[in-house]
Amino acid sequence: MEAQSKPPRRRSLMLGNFVHSETREQLGFLLDAAIAVDERGKIVDMDNGSDDVKTAKKQLLCRLGWDEHDLDVYACRRGQFFFPGFVDTHVHAAQYPIVGVFGETSLLDWLDKHVFPCEQRFADDKVARQVYTACVRRTLAHGTTTAAYYATTHVAATKSLADICLGLGQRAFIGRVCMDRDLGPAALRDPSTRESLERSDEVTRYINGRDAQDRLVRPILTPRFALSCTRKVMSGLDERHREHELPIQTHMSESPREVEDVARLYPEAGSYAKVYDEHGLLTASTILGHCIHLSEGEARLVGERRAKVSHCPCSNSALGSGEARPFDPGGGQAGGPRQQTPGDEGPGRGGAQTGQPLGRAGLVSGHERYLATRGGAKVVGLEHTVGGFQVGMDWDAQLVGLHVVGGGGEGEHKDSGNVDLFEWDLCNWKTIVAKWVYNGDDRNTKMVWVKGRRVHKR
Repeated sequence: MEAQSKPPRRRSLMLGNFVHSETREQLGFLLDAAIAVDERGKIVDMDNGSDDVKTAKKQLLCRLGWDEHDLDVYACRRGQFFFPGFVDTHVHAAQYPIVGVFGETSLLDWLDKHVFPCEQRFADDKVARQVYTACVRRTLAHGTTTAAYYATTHVAATKSLADICLGLGQRAFIGRVCMDRDLGPAALRDPSTRESLERSDEVTRYINGRDAQDRLVRPILTPRFALSCTRKVMSGLDERHREHELPIQTHMSESPREVEDVARLYPEAGSYAKVYDEHGLLTASTILGHCIHLSEGEARLVGERRAKVSHCPCSNSALGSGEARPFDPGGGQAGGPRQQTPGDEGPGRGGAQTGQPLGRAGLVSGHERYLATRGGAKVVGLEHTVGGFQVGMDWDAQLVGLHVVGGGGEGEHKDSGNVDLFEWDLCNWKTIVAKWVYNGDDRNTKMVWVKGRRVHKR
């Protein structure tokens, strides 16, 4: 399948209000500002010091020597602002058809009852293209500009996912799932360790060959979890990680039964985290899904290896797996995972926290905005590329539009979702952002850009 032909990027000028997380605690507001994006999709200049947006626009065009007629110009209306695109650090694209379907089962029973039967359908590449297209379109519509995707064991289907991300313009990490141990149906397992590694190599070569210039889509090594992979396949993936500097994604300590089964399968390791560590899979470029039931020693080991955690709260809640522990930013590297991100199979909510375990304490209000953008970018190794509005970063962003209530209770804009803004809200940007974060949905995502190219419009 060939990626859809995309028009060449044009220079763009973004005008209006911009909101992003400057730090975990601090939001940054660029009001009545202008941002210039070049034909490479990079932010090349900004004006945030003028009295109004018209002056900011004029100043920026003058400094750059750009002609407005050669640009795409996007301007905010009332109730609108630009926000960085979401980074979702853990998405099972093949499970998109069963999102919300969990019944009254635990993790391993859910895999047998729902997940594996669904994933077997991806032996038919027509099914794969249908599902993956719907999944990528849906995540883009929610403002997810970057996603770390798990595919299935199927080579052709995984290649199709890469093609679809390229064609629709989403930034993505694509992983063919490795399963060479006798867990799950035979039709879904790799026939042997050798074939498991060879199939992953084939997908890696394909993705690298399809997008060598932009690197919008990249391969990621994906052992499903320790129960589905032999020692040889984990060691083989470590070799590929070191030789080609490929990132890794897998699952760890999602449910108590899973942890117990890993202990029985690898008794000499001493812990789930040590299984991965002994096979070279616990690295600074590893994303670990869930990690709910970590011991203190495992948390320290993950922190020492500078691995990241994508804790997936929706899945954890639905399957009754438990709650991931937040980490205190002041705790330091050795206290726990360097990055902790709430990825899930829905709209991107990636992020990062660092430090010492806090027991059952919750997130500090406001951190989720950081977790969804800059934090998620750190987890996938793109913190210097996406997640905020700074010169030199790529323009991965969304235009958010909220419903402004008129004098008679009616709205100024149609189809603007659940959020109602009143006149007294419009002068308080923290209130505006909070109402969107906690009440908004895809109806508020008016436009989405990835690397300067508009990929979604509502």
